[in-house]
Amino acid sequence: VQLQASGGGLVQAGGSLRLSCTASGSTFSRYNMGWFRQAPGKEREFVAAIHWSGDSTRYVDSVKGRFLISRDNAKNTLYLQMNTLTLEDTAVYYCAASSQIWVLLTTAGGYGYWGQGTQVTVSS
Repeated sequence: VQLQASGGGLVQAGGSLRLSCTASGSTFSRYNMGWFRQAPGKEREFVAAIHWSGDSTRYVDSVKGRFLISRDNAKNTLYLQMNTLTLEDTAVYYCAASSQIWVLLTTAGGYGYWGQGTQVTVSS
């Protein structure tokens, strides 16, 4: 599966952005999907994941209540709605697909397919 992330940009603290990730080349609904992010000088960090059916989600504690992961299998698209953004959310955001659909994974190693990343910059 090929993944293309989009929707990043520059936003003021407290603002919102919605990231999208479009899949092609394989059946999107065969994969659990995740969002990760990597800030300068830091390791890639799990942000959120969603089951292939859309019925189950997981979030890192720092984004709970602010971010919402969703998917539209008919459109082969994954979303990340990000609200109340803070400076600490500044990073390159990556979407990823996992064929291990029996569990929602939070480690990058469990995802075999990655998009190219989209930059999110939050300013004060």
